Amino acid sequence: MDLSIVIPLFNEEESLPELTAWIDKVCVANNITYEAILIDDGSSDNSWDVVMKLSKENPNIKGISFRRNYGKSAALNVGFEQVVGDVVMTMDADLQDSPEEIPEMVKMIKEDGFDIVSGWKKKRYDPLTKTIPTKLFNWATRKMSGIELNDFNCGLKSYKRQVVKSIEVYGEMHRYIPVIAKWAGFTKIGEKVVAHQERKYGVTKFGLERFVNGFLDLFSISFLGKFGKRPMHFFGLIGTIMFFIGFLFSVWIGIDKLFLDKTGTLLANRAGFFIALAAMIIGVQMFLAGFLGEMISRNNPKRNTYLIKEKANIVEL
Repeated sequence: MDLSIVIPLFNEEESLPELTAWIDKVCVANNITYEAILIDDGSSDNSWDVVMKLSKENPNIKGISFRRNYGKSAALNVGFEQVVGDVVMTMDADLQDSPEEIPEMVKMIKEDGFDIVSGWKKKRYDPLTKTIPTKLFNWATRKMSGIELNDFNCGLKSYKRQVVKSIEVYGEMHRYIPVIAKWAGFTKIGEKVVAHQERKYGVTKFGLERFVNGFLDLFSISFLGKFGKRPMHFFGLIGTIMFFIGFLFSVWIGIDKLFLDKTGTLLANRAGFFIALAAMIIGVQMFLAGFLGEMISRNNPKRNTYLIKEKANIVEL
């Protein structure tokens, strides 16, 4: 199969028939064999009934329904587990992503050799309350990840199947899939300007709180990507520095007390004593945190799961 399309949805009953018909029209016209997996993220309207009806009418339409709303990342993660196509695309269900982009984004993966192609909604039809935070979010993500994409949050993306089978998406991490994939070794990441259409049905399901959560998730991904397999390199380094600073303070205070101080000031009355003590205690705690992190990491059964690109003359036992 050429293409798997994963479409998370929440209360989008009006748009689903039009969206699936549009996808089918484009794929048939371009001789692309496909499956569209609709993930109902606990909708409270009739979205699942619509999905069931569409799946009976078109065998290429498949559906999964959550018992409650878990979020877009959970929907994508479950969808990625089910895909079988050579190319995997993600698309929002609100008709703001155009299926007309499918042929070119599939081509960029299959023929141009990209691991990921991210859509860039260069001209948007969103209010300023959404576009300004989005620009700030994209700028911060570029600086921290080193990935030169203009629109990390665009739902329209295409991937090699190996990419989505090699990563895990949770929390609010869906907007950082290119970052997660880069840490996993998929570095050929491209971008394509795509059309952004105004919402035709319903209302947006995202509020401003997603930007706060997004920045927190960005810090989490950056930390895990660099130190997830070696926590001692982070906590141990900070702990060692803190302990060394505290130790130097202690040595200086001891020398001053024994040889230089003529006033007889008690150590407990010196601010430097408490600074030294606090620094040494924090240093030990940070070092122990790194040590415990290493123990947990080394006992993780997935610790030594490495992604293999290809093999030559290797006999499978």
